[in-house]
Amino acid sequence: MQRYKILHRTYYNFSGPVMLEPHALRLRPREGHELRIESSSLTITPPATLRWQRDAEDNSVAIASFESLASQLMIESTVVIEQFNEAPLDFLVADYAMDYPFAYQADDWVLLSPYLNATDRPADDPLAVWVASVWQPGEPIQTYALLQRLCTRIHQTLAYQLREEPGVQSPADTLSRGTGSCRDSATLFMEAARHLGLAARFVSGYLYAPPSNTNFGATHAWAEVFLPGAGWKGFDPSIGDIAGSHHIAVAVARLPESVPPVAGSFVGPPGANLDVGVWVTVLD
Repeated sequence: MQRYKILHRTYYNFSGPVMLEPHALRLRPREGHELRIESSSLTITPPATLRWQRDAEDNSVAIASFESLASQLMIESTVVIEQFNEAPLDFLVADYAMDYPFAYQADDWVLLSPYLNATDRPADDPLAVWVASVWQPGEPIQTYALLQRLCTRIHQTLAYQLREEPGVQSPADTLSRGTGSCRDSATLFMEAARHLGLAARFVSGYLYAPPSNTNFGATHAWAEVFLPGAGWKGFDPSIGDIAGSHHIAVAVARLPESVPPVAGSFVGPPGANLDVGVWVTVLD
């Protein structure tokens, strides 16, 4: 078991006094048998009334409501967690899903259908062409090995790029540019897995790692694929490996734009500057 402290600060500086509409905050890690929250605190200025709820993906969401005008919004989340996912490769895939391709069982397919492709891509679609360069039908391969190959290929061929602007690049854009942020590479991996008929979802959270060109004190993103017998397993193409004890999931979603850490609006003079800082530290 490893303990981490996560400090996540968000500042919005407005061009003048504004009235803040309710804001949705997805800052609390997802608890389960692999992760337990030891303590958490949420400090907001101006003062806000909080209402906690679970969204359709079972993410923990705090709705912050405001009554006073403000020229700045400050949100500071401090969480201490216990992480038990020390052996991420210690899992067993069901016999029928061990080798690719396979078909999900009927009961699972009903629940997983939102995370699967709704339509087939044409053969000349950029994503389809790229996936075909990674794996060709008829090649014997285990399902996990195929997913790890996709993850590694993205890591080896795409250059990381810090992008602070909102939104996610389409897989075609990411492939044509050859660069992308963690959320762009996660989206590419997710859509590639779906193209192969595998259920995949987007994950927003945190990553503990020494500061580098891919870790600069910000939130992190990766993807999860549902493997029968093992459940949802995370793959992080930004580092080219399976998600493990350094990954701390906060929210999951069918679409990446559905789970921003902070989402809201305001009424008042246009213009706002955003400043975000994230610090993940190991505790003894």
